[in-house]
Amino acid sequence: MPVLSPTWTDERIELLKQHFEAGLSCREIAADIGVSRNAVIGKLSRLNLTRSRAVEHRRLERSLAPPARARRAVPRLQYEMLATIYGESDAPAVAGPIDDANRCSLLELSENRCRWPISSPGEDDFCFCGNTAPDGQPYCTGHSRLAYRPNSRARVMRG
Repeated sequence: MPVLSPTWTDERIELLKQHFEAGLSCREIAADIGVSRNAVIGKLSRLNLTRSRAVEHRRLERSLAPPARARRAVPRLQYEMLATIYGESDAPAVAGPIDDANRCSLLELSENRCRWPISSPGEDDFCFCGNTAPDGQPYCTGHSRLAYRPNSRARVMRG
């Protein structure tokens, strides 16, 4: 039977205290010492070491701050659909009224009909737009303008 070494040696406990006083997070302390985060939390509790309210408050403020916005690439199919709808010019397309005479139920939908939902599922007046949709697109031209709005920065960058 192998002899197991203790998790918390005097050296590790001293490192734990130093890192804790330096303000490192439990995850950072655990990575440096070589134990699990839960082991660090448990040992801090047993040693009666607690963070001041100011440190907790700063962490709370950081966690509530909005995350940095990541850039998303526009998928090629979406770009092609936007180019079809808006054309290659930078002039904004004027969306006319969407015809509501062709509304249909789920059972009446076919490949070339607009699948834009009207109302909420389960309501008595729930239906789909039903207007003619261009080949391979799920929505009619009017609803495509609503669903696939180009990013204004992308339009500016395209020039």
